[in-house]
Amino acid sequence: MAEKNELICVGAIAGAYGVQGEVRLKSFTAEAEAIADYAPLSVEDGSRSFDVVLTRSIKNGIVGRLSGVITKEDADALKGVQLFAPRDRLPELGDDEFYYSDLIGLEVRDTGGTVLGTVKSVQNNGAEDMLEIHGPGLKNTVLMLFTKAAVPTVDLATGRIIIDPPEGLFE
Repeated sequence: MAEKNELICVGAIAGAYGVQGEVRLKSFTAEAEAIADYAPLSVEDGSRSFDVVLTRSIKNGIVGRLSGVITKEDADALKGVQLFAPRDRLPELGDDEFYYSDLIGLEVRDTGGTVLGTVKSVQNNGAEDMLEIHGPGLKNTVLMLFTKAAVPTVDLATGRIIIDPPEGLFE
């Protein structure tokens, strides 16, 4: 099980917005504006943290001010940086809800019990979440829809996911 103070990625800096040091933010929270509720946010290694003040919504993101980011150049230098919050600042999840970081590294088995691999990443293409699965018998990673029908069981306690893949997906 994950440590209580583990960091969870809640967003990323998409670049500068304007010339006054504002940044475009991609929020990975259920409600985009909630990213500011978990501030201060830090970079993954904890070497830098930011207070966050949201200033406006834009297409495909939000705009905000980060403490210590004053100029367009400061904002440009942070493009692509992921922002993290401690797990204990985030809301408790309901049944059948998971943080992506909880799924990475879990063993993947089919409904017959055959080990297929492990979860390498969780991706979102805008419509559905996808599990990227890799394993010793696979030449390439496999993308599997992360829906209740395709992934009937996620057992964090045992570190295992049971999937019902379409015929031929793992051949």
